[in-house]
Amino acid sequence: MGYKLNTAGILGFFALAGCMSTSSEMSSTDATAFDRDREAILAMAGDYKVSFDFIETVALAEGYELKDRKLSGAHEVVRVIEDRGDYISLQHILVVGGEEKFPIKHWRQDWVYEPQSVLTFIGGNAWVAKDVSRSARRGAWAQEVYQVDDSPRYGAVGHWQYDDGVAAWQPAKAWRPLPRRDMTTRDDYHIMDGVNRHAITPEGWVHEQDNTKLAMVSGDPEALVREVAVNTYRHSDGFETEVADTYWDATKGYWAEVRGMWEGFEEAGEPYALTLKGEPQALYMALLTLAGEVQDGEKSEDAAIGEARGVIDEYTTLDLPPLTERLR
Repeated sequence: MGYKLNTAGILGFFALAGCMSTSSEMSSTDATAFDRDREAILAMAGDYKVSFDFIETVALAEGYELKDRKLSGAHEVVRVIEDRGDYISLQHILVVGGEEKFPIKHWRQDWVYEPQSVLTFIGGNAWVAKDVSRSARRGAWAQEVYQVDDSPRYGAVGHWQYDDGVAAWQPAKAWRPLPRRDMTTRDDYHIMDGVNRHAITPEGWVHEQDNTKLAMVSGDPEALVREVAVNTYRHSDGFETEVADTYWDATKGYWAEVRGMWEGFEEAGEPYALTLKGEPQALYMALLTLAGEVQDGEKSEDAAIGEARGVIDEYTTLDLPPLTERLR
């Protein structure tokens, strides 16, 4: 049985809410640490009750007034969709709705061991794959995050640490585009400068953020406010995970091809951008709709992939003007 794309439900929820070898080149110590890191990453897969909690804490610009706390929740599955040893891809899928549940493809996190480059947001809805030095990547993992349509969001490099018996990964701060929760409601800042921490807990795991919201004034960033976020994933067997798994089984081939289209930009090594600000509804709804048509048998996978390529071509560009112009 297919699940019709619930456009109103999706929009309503969103309103709220190249690797080095890892085999013979490793020492036994490196291999032990590598296996332990993999175990921590794979521990994030599962079925969860999730809470999303964002609180602005400190005003940094004169006259700025703290915005209201944003708190929401959902049920979500996290599935391992690819595991090549030194590369692990985790796909998040929401399960929402009343009596009739339906899936929404959510964000994706890719983990790369000792990455030679990392996806980097450079402002103005643009990204580039930046080289990672040999010293910086030794024993490290990159986390690259992608949006609901597999378009890019941000990436960073860090080490898994095990201090005080807690497995946690934290990189240096890095720029990110505006989150949907702000992109749809405000226009007073342009860039999120954030530090992420992923930690494994007895109940599941937690994604913590320490964010600074930056407004670009005459080409220079100025901090408006600090924000903390705690997104908590608690294991749950109290919802219909089959809805998400059925959706993914029917559409995974389509989404694999869509991922490949976006990966082509990164592999080319040149900066690229979306032609619309934020996470454009026109882009993600078109790609999600095509996936729904594949699942329901209304469109062949090949036909949907061809149309998806046209959608991505329409909303991407390699012609990047200066940052100040891209922010307009």
